[in-house]
This record gives sequence, C-alpha cells and structure tokens, in this order.
Amino acid sequence: MQKLSIYNTLTRTKEVFEPLHAPHVGMYVCGPTVYGDPHLGHARPAITFDILFRYLTHLGYKVRYVRNITDVGHLENDADEGEDKIAKKARLEQLEPMEVVQYYTNRYHAAMEALNVLPPSIEPRASGHIIEQIESIKEILKNGYAYESNGSVYFDVEKYNKDYDYGILSHRNIEEMLNTTRDLDGQDEKRSKVDFALWKKASPEHIMRWPSPWSDGFPGWHIECSTMSIKYLGQEFDIHGGGLDLMFPHHECEIAQNTAIEKHRVVKYWMHNNMITVGGQKMGKSLGNFICLEEFFTGNHCMLNQLYSPMTIRFFILQAHYRSTVDFSNEALQAAEKGMQRLLDAYNKIAKITPSSTSSANVKGIREKCYEAMNDDLNSAIVISQLFEAATIINSSCDGKTALTQEDITELQEVFDLFLFNILGIKDESKGGNNAHLEAYSKAIDLLLDIRAKAKANKDWATSDQIRDELAKIGFDIKDGKEGTEWKLK
Repeated sequence: MQKLSIYNTLTRTKEVFEPLHAPHVGMYVCGPTVYGDPHLGHARPAITFDILFRYLTHLGYKVRYVRNITDVGHLENDADEGEDKIAKKARLEQLEPMEVVQYYTNRYHAAMEALNVLPPSIEPRASGHIIEQIESIKEILKNGYAYESNGSVYFDVEKYNKDYDYGILSHRNIEEMLNTTRDLDGQDEKRSKVDFALWKKASPEHIMRWPSPWSDGFPGWHIECSTMSIKYLGQEFDIHGGGLDLMFPHHECEIAQNTAIEKHRVVKYWMHNNMITVGGQKMGKSLGNFICLEEFFTGNHCMLNQLYSPMTIRFFILQAHYRSTVDFSNEALQAAEKGMQRLLDAYNKIAKITPSSTSSANVKGIREKCYEAMNDDLNSAIVISQLFEAATIINSSCDGKTALTQEDITELQEVFDLFLFNILGIKDESKGGNNAHLEAYSKAIDLLLDIRAKAKANKDWATSDQIRDELAKIGFDIKDGKEGTEWKLK
C-alpha cells in the first residue's frame, strides 16, 4: 500500500498516516451553517476533503466520512452573543427555522453534486442531536471543567488549562487571550472572558429552544461537533478537517471539550485547508467580494466576466495545494478553464493514437510521480503538472513527433482515468457530466453543426460559413476533418 504523509496542524509537521484501526478510517469534517446560498468558501473544504476521501478509499481503506450540518447554535458574532444565524434568517423571511435549514441544505447538496463532491457516509444535523449534546455537557460538568450561570453553562478554560493545554492547536495562551478578548454584553455570566458557552439560556424572543436540566435553551456552537464526531467515530478517531478559519476558536474548543469528556486526546490528525482570497483579502460578505457558487455557474455577478462551470471551479481549486491560499480572479479562472480543457482534449485523443513497435517517450514514470505527489500531503498541483506532461506526450504523438507503443497508450489512459477522473474527480462536462445546463448547451452546439453539415451537403456555402463564423465570434474553435467536425471553446 502507498505510504501517505499528511500535515498535522496539531504537531505542525508532516506525519506518515497510520490509522488507529486499519483498514478502517474515521474522518470528520466541519460542514456548512445552512442559512445562505453555498459560496466559493464552502467549495474549498468540500473539494479538499473529497480528494482525501477518494484517495484513502483508492488506497484500500474503509472510510467512515462524517460531515455535519450546523442548523442551531451558531450565533452572529461567533462569541456566544447575538442572534442565532438561522433563527434570524427565519424571522426576516417569516419562515420556520427548519424551512430555512431544509432550503439551504438542498441548495448546498445541489452545489456539491455539481462540483462532483461525493456524499459523506453520515451527515448529522446539530438539531437532531440535542439529547446527546446535553449528555456531553453533563459529563464535562461532572469532570469539573464547566459551570452553570443563570441557566447557561460555560466551559471553564482556565481550570482546564491547569490540567491540559488550551491553545495546543492554535498555539495561543490564556494570558494573551485575556488581554485581547473584548468585553461583550452578557459576559458578566462568565467567570472569565475566555470561557465559552456549552448551553445558552434562551431569551423570551429566541425561536429555537429545547428543555434541559439548566434552562429552556440551545447548545453552543462548538459542542455539536465534539458530540457528533465521538458518537459516530468513537472515543478516538483518525482525522478532523475543516477550513483554517475554524482553527480558533471552533477547533480549539472542540479539543478542550473532547479532552474534558474523554480525559484523553480524541483526534489523531487535524487538517486545515487555506482560504480563498480576492486581491489578497479573504472572500466574505462584509467585504462585498462574496460570490455564491450558483453565480459562478450562471455568470450572474458583477465581478464575473463570464460563467464558469462547476468543473472549472473544481480544477481552479485543485491547481493549488490545499494549504496554500487561492486568489480569485477572472484571469485565473479562465486559465484554469483552458488548462482543464487541454487535459480533456488530450485524453480524447488517446484512442486516435496509432501504436508503434518502439517508444520514444518516458511514459512509465508519470504514474509513480502522481502517486508521489498525492502521498506528499495530497499535492494535487503536482499531480496536475504531471498530467500536463502526459498531455504533451499525447499531442506530440498525434502530430507524428513521438512514437508510443500500445503499452504506452494503455498506461496514459489508465493514468488519466485514475488521477484526473477518479482521484481528482474531474468530469468532462461536454459529454453530459453532472450538469444539465452544460449538457443542453453541448447538444445545442451539436445541433447547429448538424444544420451546417446539411447546408454543406446541399452546397449552401453561405449558411455553412455563417454558422462557422458566428460560432467563432462567440468563442468556439470549429475544425472540419475526415471523421467529421469537432468543436471546442477557444
């Protein structure tokens, strides 16, 4: 079996992946808070951990992949105060909170399907695990790392830090946090301003509430992931993933809660993908540089020069290592679109290569270099560069400049099938893919070319030339050959 090394954010080193209970692997990834349309920021962790899921499965591991849905307890300022994000959306739109949850969960699933992100093994919702979260809080109270205050329950960070290490993931210390944490309304309930809520007493106007031993209220944001990950993956499991922006406070608080419940380290490897930026700034609503995935797919946004297909978005994200930042621009997306099309065009030419008795290209090393890149902390960027090398060999062979044996041809096809389509999860959308809009678009072009072919057969050169020239004007490259007419975007 291939030896995979991954960067463990907890130790800040690359470590050889050794599952706790091989061949079984437990993986938990923080999913979305479903109160708005999925955006590019949702796409990156989904694609990153989809690649990990695909690769571990390819290596022969039996992966239980858990990705949660946050539908309660995530407050506006992420610091135990403000209105619940979903409840606020429900109030403004005069809907039941679960209507909001269902609508945006459906939107998220549709976007993930378009991006060819495989569904997880289990997708639990926070609101479906209130009883379990209450039991987790009871255990933390019993072990002495939490306290009740006016019907709410808070985690006692300073007491926990005396026995363990609060800040082990983000490398922060309590003294610095005490000096930098701003005062918040209602903070007088806490013994210390670094403490965080496990359970919040609901105000009279708060919509989402459940009975508990302490009050009618709702769970804090962090306790859901500790509870659901342990429930479905056990008291120790292999991988916990998410975006870098979740490292603190969310994942730091998870580690503290996990340890306070189980009295030992629960997660072996912590993995974090980096951010998507616009001109060096994090993409976000508050900065006005926020683009939903549906807007990319339709081109309906002032920052977009054109529409970008789901596979272009996926390829764009995979061109960078998951721990590197990715800076959005139309130029970068257009380059990704052309690069992906170059690989797809090369793959489609493989079947047209005439095999030779001898070879003048080094094909056999490409597969091993792709494995080396994947085993080096999932370096998808290097995998793509190797696929471009393969594309160059294919194009050179089609031009009669490089000789390939049948063994070479088979190897090239297998490398593309394995790495481009299976592990990287790219689909050829011109062949239908998983996007109905693109399939209809492809059929429309084929229909025009059929009309043009009939015009040529009838020697109606004016109509034939007009269709060709008009398609060229809007960005299509039309080539007539012995086997018919081929088209692609320029």
